[in-house]
Amino acid sequence: MDLLELDRSIQIAKEAVLGGADWIEAGTPLIKSEGMDSVREMKKALPGTKIVADMKTVDTGAMEVEMAAKAGADIVALLAASDNSTIEDALRAARKYGVQIMMDLLTVPDPVGRSRELEELGVDYICVHVGIDQQMTGKDTIDFLKQIVKEVKTPVAAAGGMDAASAADAVASGAAIVIVGGSIVRSANVTESARKIRESIDVAQASTAPKMSLEEEIVSLLRSVSSSNISDAMHRKGAMRGIHPLIPGKKIVGKAITVQTFAGDWAKPVEAIDLAGPGDVLVIYNGSNSIAPWGGLATLSCKIRGIEGVVVDGAVRDLQEIRPMDYPLFSSDVVPNAGDPKGMGEINSEIVCGGQTVRPGDYIVGDDSGVVVIPKERAYEIARRAKEVEKTENRLFEEISRGKTLSQVVSLQKWEKIG
Repeated sequence: MDLLELDRSIQIAKEAVLGGADWIEAGTPLIKSEGMDSVREMKKALPGTKIVADMKTVDTGAMEVEMAAKAGADIVALLAASDNSTIEDALRAARKYGVQIMMDLLTVPDPVGRSRELEELGVDYICVHVGIDQQMTGKDTIDFLKQIVKEVKTPVAAAGGMDAASAADAVASGAAIVIVGGSIVRSANVTESARKIRESIDVAQASTAPKMSLEEEIVSLLRSVSSSNISDAMHRKGAMRGIHPLIPGKKIVGKAITVQTFAGDWAKPVEAIDLAGPGDVLVIYNGSNSIAPWGGLATLSCKIRGIEGVVVDGAVRDLQEIRPMDYPLFSSDVVPNAGDPKGMGEINSEIVCGGQTVRPGDYIVGDDSGVVVIPKERAYEIARRAKEVEKTENRLFEEISRGKTLSQVVSLQKWEKIG
């Protein structure tokens, strides 16, 4: 439960147990937010369920194990990067208070070698864990898991980005325990999501589906989220100012082909059509809202070539022709005036569009809320983060639909800044 609110965490935990979850983890954010009451109240609410306290301890091992054990934890998680003396002290406390120790390999440079050392120390579980931030950059738990289970007899847990398919892969690859976070916690239907994962690990067949390429996965993720989700994932960066959809209900996802032109000069925008194809978005800086470098004929050319969409920082014209084409077009204005093809400007150079820097190959996402640009080197990370934002919002929608207000669900007053 990597949430901040205890009441929400307990409700979600109850729903997860109904769906077949065996253990419930009080996540580190929850423990930091609510203290050991998070473990204590979770145990009271679910007395027959094993509670994992994800303390992420790196020092004072015995003290933190004692705290968690007295609060009701059955298993206490420490970081495997801790000094051996910390782990040994934690193990002594665990034996004294009757709890088990799980060591989390998060960010350990040599997870295989460290797993061997942890087994020699006598820990109860080893957790192969690719953290949330690491997941966003494409690191994969299963790759590490397959190496580690060959080296140790200690039960190995898999954590980090688990869903029904990857959970089944983990069990098929040797995991004794699968720790699932966002796919359950952020689900609108927690019980059903938990049930699907329970069923998948009970069958435990590794996926035989062909793996998507990185670019295919990026596009798939971006098509499944909104520009608002992406803006949140980028901490309100990347959103173009003053650019609006001209055809409601249309969405674009693709790589930028950039065009720099000036005050209605439509030569370079039209030439760029010949360089673009499916999966490309033309991004044009015109520099004028009073004379258009784009109209119906250019739009028809794009539609025929299968170009994903067009974004113009400036005016377009011929809206009465463009609307029946049902083609995704975004601009800052509409005017009747057209310019002349003078040939000034450049194609595929760095430009500024809607106040945002756009380079050739950057990812462009546009929908009814507007247009965002994602730096190409961060596309996978941002797509993954946006998906987590969407999951969180879906869960909030569900909780609000049950009768709470948004302020109540997110404990708004509690988190207001003091001073």
